[in-house]
Amino acid sequence: MDLLEYQGKGLFAAHDVPVPDGRHATTVDDAVAAANEIGYPCVVKAQVAIGKRGKAGGIKVAKDEAEARAHAEAILGMDIRGFQVHDLWIETASEIAAEYYASIVLDRSEKKLLAMLSRMGGMDVEEVVETDPEALVRRHVAPGRDLTVDEAREIAIDAGIDEDVTDQVAELLVKLAQVAVVEDATLLEVNPLIVTGDRRVVALDSKATIDNNALFRHPELAELTDRSSEDPQEAMAKQRGLTYVKLGGEIGILGNGAGLCMSTLDVVAQAGGRPANFLDAGGGSKADAIVAALEVITSDPNVTAILFNIFGGITRCDEIANGIIEASERIDIDVPLVVRLDGTNSEEGLGILAEAELGNLHVEQTMLGAAETVVGLAGEGR
Repeated sequence: MDLLEYQGKGLFAAHDVPVPDGRHATTVDDAVAAANEIGYPCVVKAQVAIGKRGKAGGIKVAKDEAEARAHAEAILGMDIRGFQVHDLWIETASEIAAEYYASIVLDRSEKKLLAMLSRMGGMDVEEVVETDPEALVRRHVAPGRDLTVDEAREIAIDAGIDEDVTDQVAELLVKLAQVAVVEDATLLEVNPLIVTGDRRVVALDSKATIDNNALFRHPELAELTDRSSEDPQEAMAKQRGLTYVKLGGEIGILGNGAGLCMSTLDVVAQAGGRPANFLDAGGGSKADAIVAALEVITSDPNVTAILFNIFGGITRCDEIANGIIEASERIDIDVPLVVRLDGTNSEEGLGILAEAELGNLHVEQTMLGAAETVVGLAGEGR
């Protein structure tokens, strides 16, 4: 789960990581009110989960109320590299004496947190490494213990941080490591980490990624949303407790079990089709789950045919059949359905479907046959 800048800064502030004063706004009037409250000059910043916002015109300094209003009007609704701006962060302007880079990232290969610090901030870390590999200092943090102030100070010294702010940078790095552990973050990045004119160290930006598998421990984070990048079908599936990933093709896919779903995607591609999604209804799927899954799939306007590939184990094929019939009664399914049922109660399920006599339903016995049929029907629906 990627947090927007203002959400990440809220997380930082809750753990005493210094950040500039700011306010969240979703309308022009709210942005102007926030600017007036903070004072001028202030910065109007687009909130989207992508970098290089400034180059795209998504970050503007306002010296008075008129400029704050003009910038908010220009930035709200802006498209920044495919992300539409719905949220603004109004922040007090900072006097910048120096820019550094700091991050804590989960190094999956080492199964450890990795602290990184560079005296070269304000640019992509990849550019830092290419320009001056020695400028980026890396240190692993052993599992089960905290990054100490002495270790962080050594990192700051090795990175060539200005001597008068070495202790502040070290303390901030320690706090970032604590945030990563407490909040189950896989990435915390501050670029730039600035030194102000009065020599205070402040996180001017934030990038935070939280482990989705740990969100049950952080209900307050799970409730956060990013409207700039949220796909409507994925949001709908999340509300219904379904495992869904949008893929952009025209053939809706529904299976039970991640392995079977992945195999179905491969077979559809082999048959010349483009899957619209990955949707795992899960083991033991009942009729209500099938209805919910079909609601999600059919809400995608690009879908021209749907393939059910079900292997009954815990899942009963008669339950799947009842779900298909119930869904056809509750929602308007105007695309063909291709169904392959095998396993527990498959004969009962096929019998239920045969009795229903759904006009847009096609039954196949094999996975390859189902894939070839759905690809053909999807082509006709374009």
